Amino acid sequence: MPLMKRHKSTHRRQAIAAFMFVLIHVFFTGPTLAQKKGRFSNISLRDSLDGKMDFSDFLIDAHGFIPVPIIITEPALGGFGGGIAPVFLQKNPPIIRDGVRTPQPPNLTTGLIGATVNGSWFTGAFRAATIRKWGIRYKTGLAYADINISYYRNIANLGEKEFAFNLKTVPIYLNVNKQLYNPKWSLGLQYIFAHTNVSLRGTDSLPDFVKDREVKSNIGELGVVGFYDSRDNTFTPDKGIKAQALVNFSDNVFGSDYDYQRLNSYIYWFQPIRKNETTGKGWISGLRFDYQQMFGNPPFYIIPSIQLRGVPTMRYQGMKNMLAETEQRWDIVRRWSLITFAGAGKAFDDYSEFGDAQWIYSYGAGFRYLLARKFKLRMGVDVAKGPSDWGYYIVFGSFWVR
Repeated sequence: MPLMKRHKSTHRRQAIAAFMFVLIHVFFTGPTLAQKKGRFSNISLRDSLDGKMDFSDFLIDAHGFIPVPIIITEPALGGFGGGIAPVFLQKNPPIIRDGVRTPQPPNLTTGLIGATVNGSWFTGAFRAATIRKWGIRYKTGLAYADINISYYRNIANLGEKEFAFNLKTVPIYLNVNKQLYNPKWSLGLQYIFAHTNVSLRGTDSLPDFVKDREVKSNIGELGVVGFYDSRDNTFTPDKGIKAQALVNFSDNVFGSDYDYQRLNSYIYWFQPIRKNETTGKGWISGLRFDYQQMFGNPPFYIIPSIQLRGVPTMRYQGMKNMLAETEQRWDIVRRWSLITFAGAGKAFDDYSEFGDAQWIYSYGAGFRYLLARKFKLRMGVDVAKGPSDWGYYIVFGSFWVR
């Protein structure tokens, strides 16, 4: 039996390596092959304005993609891992109504595959696009994940204890929104389904907080979601607000084995303190507020947790959690930016516990490069320090993405 597991693991690593090799090969040879065809002969990875590396024309004219590397530093997943996600983008023209110009997000298609040193691996595909004539924006995704992850609980007389789980899950995601007369506002529905198998690594017995039905079960959630989006850019905004209010219902009718409700709300605000369009220099200030709450009896592995850079995923869970974060971006020249950020939050089960709940904080810095000027897309690296761990992240667009 151990030999069989070793062979399966070897084949899986070989398959992942082969897939990544093909993607990298296509990326580096794609522009060269395209140049052999007449209509692609003028496509370049250099910007016509400043001569710097830029993917805009490659994405628009050659229907190319940006190979986004995935670097995983999540302590709960072993501390290190990697993968790749080829991202295809297609620009959408703005909506002009009553003399008001509203930018529209581009169509985005991506696949991804990755693995970590603790044996976790995942693969999936995602698409977000607009059906312009109907004013509909949809997002859909499908994935498979075999995840070794740690959850934490406070045990009487023992304090905090780590539990190492394996989760095998197949999630399906669908979100459809209809723009209202003012295209900054939209209203829609969201559906999530996931089949999940849970086991505790190293033993057959499960801790008391895991219910028998959670070992193998389905989640099915149908939700109502409202959006407001006045950002000038989907990926790396300079100004505007994005806000969401989402209420999800889990019930047998929706294919779920659980009865619970989920409230998820956030607001992201971006404001230029100063901006020089001629030189590209500027200072952009951002604020983020998140609030999540669950009602009923959800499975332990989807209870909300504090999501901040430098904070281990699922380390600080609670039926209610709230956080605030600020991010400051200094565009020192048109192409290069420096980033600083800091945030704090609390996770708790009841409002009576708020005062005693631990403040969870993180802070850090990073940089961005303007990778696709016509999409206003910046990409870079962040380094963050949380209560007990360091983490670093490759950021595509903005870390504040939902």
